Amino acid sequence: MKKYQIFSGIGLVLLIIAYFTPIWWVALQSIQYPKTMYPNGIRIEFKYNGVYNGCAGQQERSELAADQAGADCLIEMNAINHFIGMYGITQGRNTEAHREYPVYYTFDTEKDAQGNEIKDPETGLPVKIDVTPGFLKGLDSLMVYSPYFFALFFLFGLLFMFTPKKLNFAYGLVPAFLPFYFLGGYISGLYWYGHHLGLHGGGAFGGINEFMPTVFGEGKVAQFVTMSYPYYGFFLTVGTTILFILAILMKRKELKEK
Repeated sequence: MKKYQIFSGIGLVLLIIAYFTPIWWVALQSIQYPKTMYPNGIRIEFKYNGVYNGCAGQQERSELAADQAGADCLIEMNAINHFIGMYGITQGRNTEAHREYPVYYTFDTEKDAQGNEIKDPETGLPVKIDVTPGFLKGLDSLMVYSPYFFALFFLFGLLFMFTPKKLNFAYGLVPAFLPFYFLGGYISGLYWYGHHLGLHGGGAFGGINEFMPTVFGEGKVAQFVTMSYPYYGFFLTVGTTILFILAILMKRKELKEK
């Protein structure tokens, strides 16, 4: 086996592991969430396939407890975001199968030309219409269909490993950009959420103006300290990038020598 095949093979192994591991985490801390109950704050974790509770195993207050592992901080994070007018967090594949709609969906009531609510003649209740922004549906779909994207990344990695053609080194660039796929979606998602605070209607809510949430490091929003940092899965993806870049250079050198 050639060196570039060994390096790219290890890179593909890291790619598979990274899919199942958290790659980034975000936490909110405030005086109303003391560290005795929330040692890591209200914390959520991001994977390529969804957004998950990051408080499992902690001793959070009982009324939030989802199971014996601890409170579901994803629910609490959504509640905090809702207070300032943010839309619900898209959760990708971390969505209950029994739900008709994902938790981030938003509905309004249908109105006639005079602005009066239209009611269902059978139930007498206002007719609901889906007003969920298309950006959120697109962002959620990227996570829901992430297994298929990763299958493609893996396939391109195999094509790079086992095809000798000179131009096929470009196939190795597809899995090599793995961490940048996440960062692109993460940063654009944060920007969108921070610049669309109209969930309650009429723009920003509670005196909070449009803002760019913290991408890396610590920041502050209202009374909350925000933290955003890469997790161990992200460093696995960086390893994939380094290994594939080295493998590309090795393969190009070998083909040139031939």
